[in-house]
Amino acid sequence: MIRFTLLRDQAMKKRLNREQQLNCDVEAAWHFISSHKNLSKIAPKDMDFTVLSDYNGEQIAEGMVIDYIVSPLRKVPLKWRTRIIYVEPNNSFTDFHEKGPYKYWSHFHEFILNKDGMLMKDTVDYELSFGF
Repeated sequence: MIRFTLLRDQAMKKRLNREQQLNCDVEAAWHFISSHKNLSKIAPKDMDFTVLSDYNGEQIAEGMVIDYIVSPLRKVPLKWRTRIIYVEPNNSFTDFHEKGPYKYWSHFHEFILNKDGMLMKDTVDYELSFGF
């Protein structure tokens, strides 16, 4: 499910909420999602997402900086840098946009155990560049 919400206190920022049910345990999901090398596997294919950083298999940690190239519009490559600003292992983490195609980007990833395995919830607060 995808839902857009205009944030009340910040007129130009928008919110995207997305949920996905995964039929696995939290530890397996966390192991896969928290590896920066798997980000290109879970990003939408039309973004042509390429991870440039190499942390030799390390899992995400607070302060980690990850560089990417994304091509969401007409295959024009854009550099993107995020910093991991919060990590609670097997529960949640937040990456924050430092440089790239957005004026503002904060992405909160949450993992919730349920009877079917695990619910993965993503909340992205963002603002487009150039006033779009």
